Amino acid sequence: MTDGFEVVGSRRLASTDLFSFERLHLVDPEGRGFSRDVLRHTGAVAVVPRIDNDVVLIRQYRAAAGRALLEIPAGKRDVPGEPPEETARRECAEEVGFTPSRLAPLAEFYTGPGFTDEFMVVFQGDDLTPVPTSPVSHEEVAAEIVRISLEDALGLIRSGEIVDAKTIIGLTLAT
Repeated sequence: MTDGFEVVGSRRLASTDLFSFERLHLVDPEGRGFSRDVLRHTGAVAVVPRIDNDVVLIRQYRAAAGRALLEIPAGKRDVPGEPPEETARRECAEEVGFTPSRLAPLAEFYTGPGFTDEFMVVFQGDDLTPVPTSPVSHEEVAAEIVRISLEDALGLIRSGEIVDAKTIIGLTLAT
């Protein structure tokens, strides 16, 4: 559903291994032309790992935020053809050392539709099996794994300590 908007052209401005940056040329329903810059993304998943009444989070440095954030495990859908559930299991194991045998979808959403097409699927992960972590990035190597009650995690949202959108969405929808 485009509501009468039409993309009439595009130009790639830059690309990396992870993203591409495009300038879209559009026409609105009144026939007026305009441009928008869009960051193209492969998509992402996130998991709320549950152990009884606890959740397992990761505190890691985020360069864009300029500080460490407390988050649910998440990652890019960067393996072609891999189902989101498989990506979620892999990312959860890599980041916090647990593989969920059961995944229940909690939400699907665009992370920032004003500038990116990144689409995220958030799952609740239950029946966790401990596995060795396999950190991939510098940030993950230096990260801290935090097990906390879901109630306390919700309190950290209210107090402003948890400020990551996917984490807020996942924790508030977890059962």
